[in-house]
Amino acid sequence: MIHELQVRLSPREAFDERGIISYLRREQGIRADAVRVLRRSIDARQRTVYVNLSLRVFVGERPQEAVIEPVHYPDVSGARPVIVVGAGPGGLFAALRLIELGLRPIVVERGKDVRERKRDLARIRPEQCVDPESNYSFGEGGAGAYSDGKLYTRSKKRGDCEKVLRVFVQHGANPNILVDAHPHIGTDCLPRVIENMRRTILSCGGEVHFRTRMTSIIIHGDEVQGIRCQDGREFRARAVVLATGHSARDVYRYLHSRHIEMEAKGLAIGVRLEHPANLIDCIQYHSPDGRGQWLPAAEYSMVRQAAGRGVYSFCMCPGGVVVPAASGAEQIVVNGMSPSSRGGQWSNSGMVVEIRPEDIVPASLLTPSEAKGSDVLPLSPAPATASPDDMADDILRPLLLQEQLERLCWLQGNRRQTAPSQRMADFVNSRLSATLNPTSYAPGLIASPLHFWLPPFITTRLQEAFRAFGRAYRGFLTNEANMIAIETRTSAPLRILRQRDTLQHVRIRGLFPCGEGAGYAGGIVSAAVDGELCAAMAAQYAGTSLRG
Repeated sequence: MIHELQVRLSPREAFDERGIISYLRREQGIRADAVRVLRRSIDARQRTVYVNLSLRVFVGERPQEAVIEPVHYPDVSGARPVIVVGAGPGGLFAALRLIELGLRPIVVERGKDVRERKRDLARIRPEQCVDPESNYSFGEGGAGAYSDGKLYTRSKKRGDCEKVLRVFVQHGANPNILVDAHPHIGTDCLPRVIENMRRTILSCGGEVHFRTRMTSIIIHGDEVQGIRCQDGREFRARAVVLATGHSARDVYRYLHSRHIEMEAKGLAIGVRLEHPANLIDCIQYHSPDGRGQWLPAAEYSMVRQAAGRGVYSFCMCPGGVVVPAASGAEQIVVNGMSPSSRGGQWSNSGMVVEIRPEDIVPASLLTPSEAKGSDVLPLSPAPATASPDDMADDILRPLLLQEQLERLCWLQGNRRQTAPSQRMADFVNSRLSATLNPTSYAPGLIASPLHFWLPPFITTRLQEAFRAFGRAYRGFLTNEANMIAIETRTSAPLRILRQRDTLQHVRIRGLFPCGEGAGYAGGIVSAAVDGELCAAMAAQYAGTSLRG
């Protein structure tokens, strides 16, 4: 006999099958022989922490081994090609979906494969510089490969999120991601999964070209014909899935120069906030003992309105590390990631302020008092990035603001990858930090008055929100936490306009802007879903009947 039921257990009871079966026999009177967890979530809203479980309970029989129906990927070596630019989550899932539908993906990636890329990341600390083509943003797996591997998304109505998780498991991810409410692969495991996806693409007859940066799109009339790359090669196809990620600023500038329609998009900018992991565990689990033996490292999600703009936590990494995520010279950008165990001694999250395009105003148009106020963000020309024509262009202003603040942060960091930092309570009280806490950020920190040089638009709203978070979560506002600048890459600064029904660009036929870089996704799963959707439309456009 098989039962399905919902139960609410203590963390110790929910830790393994033996504890669950003991609970069912003692409290429910069910003499279970085995259980299978279908869904698991932690409820820490009250002082007593519980684990909510959806179970399949087997009485008088043993369960068969759980089988995940694999996606079938046929041989497409002789099929019609579709070009996929970018090997991040959007591009990889677009390529796999194209194979499902009987087309041959040609994947073009400016960076290196995930193994070589890892070596370049390791050199950032000793050399204090970033390879502009192989970094935390560019390379196989995209920014998602080294940004914690979280697979939680709220955009579940746009596509088949469960299928995305099954494809990850099919390529080597832990099956627990099919069960957990907030699934997570971990940056130590995700590269192997990404390599397996590439092997699937190649074994089915697709192509993957690394160190191949697209420099232009071949367009005849208003129809795509293919792409050109920096090494002089051309790839020809009737459809191009453009999945270049939110940091490919050269692509945005190229599209803008060709008058390929885009629009400015809202974004969020702030800092990485790093606490001791045990402190976050104690706060979130309402216990001086922290997580104890049975619970995972604690997560949090915080949001607050401050002076008419949202301030919120972003990409929370329990038991994780802060990493240098710049993608070019004269930049400091920080991000966070966690290993699968989430066992590190620090926890971090982005703490960012909502910015709308109309908030960004060229400094030349402001009076001195307006420029010093907190109602707008003054935009000043940055060397080698912003021309007067750029400054006058509303579309590019969010991108230019990112560049301006990243360069300012680099200058504050002594023109290295040492990140400017300030203790959290000192920042809120506008005090200098004489010393800083230990940190996971490998290139090192330098004490800096963030409250003084960050734009007042950001500073005043962070200070207000931190005070509110400190009142709501006692102990959260503390000098035991470091604020590390600067977090700018929460999302794309621009949106490449596309048709709602066909997902093609609004004017260029055969061009399918895809994923986070195109402004239509916000994380690994949503980018993967968008990749699948764009691939299906590209297949339809390329004249192949859909299957599967």
